[in-house]
Amino acid sequence: MAEIRWIQRPKPDPKIVQELSKSVGIDENLAYLLAQREITSFDDAKLFFRPKLEHLHDPFLMKDMDRAVERLDKAITNEEKIMVFGDYDVDGTTSVALVYQFLSKFYKHLIYYIPDRYKEGYGVSKQGIDYAKENGFSLIIALDCGVKSVDLIAYANTLGVDFIVCDHHLPGKEIPKAVAVLDPKRSDCQYPYKELSGCGVGFKLLQAYSIHKNIDLNELYQFLDLVVVSIACDIVPITGENRVLAFYGLDKLNKKPLLGLRKLMQAAGFSEDKDMTIMNVVFGIGPRINAAGRIEHASNAVRLLVSDNDNEANRFVEHIQENNKDRKDFDKNITKEALDMILADNLQKAKTTVLYKETWHKGVIGIVASRCIEHYHRPTIILTHSNGKAAGSARSVPDFDVHEAIEACSDLLEQFGGHKHAAGLTLKIENIPAFQQKFEQIVASTITPEQLIPRLDVDMVLPLRSANDRFMRILNQIAPFGPGNMQPTFVSENVVAVQGETRLIGKDNPQIHIKFKVKQENSADFEAIAFNMAHYYEQIDSGKPFDICYHLEENHFNNKTTLQIRIKDIKFKP
Repeated sequence: MAEIRWIQRPKPDPKIVQELSKSVGIDENLAYLLAQREITSFDDAKLFFRPKLEHLHDPFLMKDMDRAVERLDKAITNEEKIMVFGDYDVDGTTSVALVYQFLSKFYKHLIYYIPDRYKEGYGVSKQGIDYAKENGFSLIIALDCGVKSVDLIAYANTLGVDFIVCDHHLPGKEIPKAVAVLDPKRSDCQYPYKELSGCGVGFKLLQAYSIHKNIDLNELYQFLDLVVVSIACDIVPITGENRVLAFYGLDKLNKKPLLGLRKLMQAAGFSEDKDMTIMNVVFGIGPRINAAGRIEHASNAVRLLVSDNDNEANRFVEHIQENNKDRKDFDKNITKEALDMILADNLQKAKTTVLYKETWHKGVIGIVASRCIEHYHRPTIILTHSNGKAAGSARSVPDFDVHEAIEACSDLLEQFGGHKHAAGLTLKIENIPAFQQKFEQIVASTITPEQLIPRLDVDMVLPLRSANDRFMRILNQIAPFGPGNMQPTFVSENVVAVQGETRLIGKDNPQIHIKFKVKQENSADFEAIAFNMAHYYEQIDSGKPFDICYHLEENHFNNKTTLQIRIKDIKFKP
């Protein structure tokens, strides 16, 4: 792989940094990080460092909220049968678990429904609507989907089945004729925060209903751990209202998680004395919930998330663990086959990767596309056989719009959809060679050489002497980290390894990681770890200076906490 580019994020105004440093009483390096995150005053900093649930916006500011609450109240008063409908991904399943569990505390005429990933596909389904009609359900609450389901909701209207839509995706030209369409991204919605997850919009509906019925909001807040799982795994910005929800959601996850989430944390190997972070949720809990829908049916994940019976929860989590093991095996084997195909067909120098094999499992092709980008940093589409056609998942590299490139090949496609970074598509199998050729031509003519080189976004150059315990204590308070508030990435220049302290580690033979001590002029020695960088051992140990790009972390071992540098990349002097 080519050398990684280190890209400096925009630098804030030095005057703002100095004033913020004085008013908040923190050093200028920390003030710099805050100003980068558009926290530019004492009041901004107070809101940021001390998030409170009272800071959540009034849910009735959302367009149609009054209508949604009125319809839900009517359904409950009249004992109508309500279907809680949600997608098969993490955001959809957590949304369903949230709304179903909250309402079922005081209402029994209620079921949840998750569409089958392979038989029904994404979003509101005709099968779901028909099931509602046949079984006497007169209200469907659609979560994390529905804002583009204009025709299907019109069809439901003809059957006398009402919809309340809770979505967070960008609407199309027409808003569905549902009883209420809650979506902060509606152009006619004045709601002050636009980046809620689907589960977040479901939460706002329940918040509004609770206010309307004078229900203690603590009854709702006990489900904030589900909301933070959706925020983390749907990769929405952790800013504004999402930051408040994520902060208190993580607190709930760490102190008293719902039974199903606690079982998932245990299954992922997280000990109860270790605080969960957004990254733990993304890489530990998220893949397991997703595995249920990828390999079998996502309703298994909801069954676990709503369970209050220990034996039942153990049974569901074992099943999901099996799904996750299968998902990992498919992922590993298909990734190897894909990389072998690139080599066999001499495609290493191409500007794209487009691969097809009819036996590949449809549930993991998106993951495989991402894995291929780790090896060949370029737009990638992985295709497999599905219902007589080729179905594919596309993933992009930063700053390149893969959806636009796919759209330029639409004459060869049956259907496609998605956004700049990821998309799905379907085409006739006989069109694959022509599509591979055209997609390569389109991308090659529009992508820049820089976009084909991996990048690391750097927050700031940090002298190592500034990285002390107080600095780390405040840095920890900038969390929870995620999009819009990423864990700061630092560069320190002209560091040297402490002689005699560099060693190879890892379970594999050969060992593939390096542990060493590093220092800079006038700094203390820092423990550093560099994963999968054994090839740099001799250069690190040579005593010559080099530059490091890294995250600063705490290492807890034997009841002792020390600062540790987690290396992201190294640049050696010529």
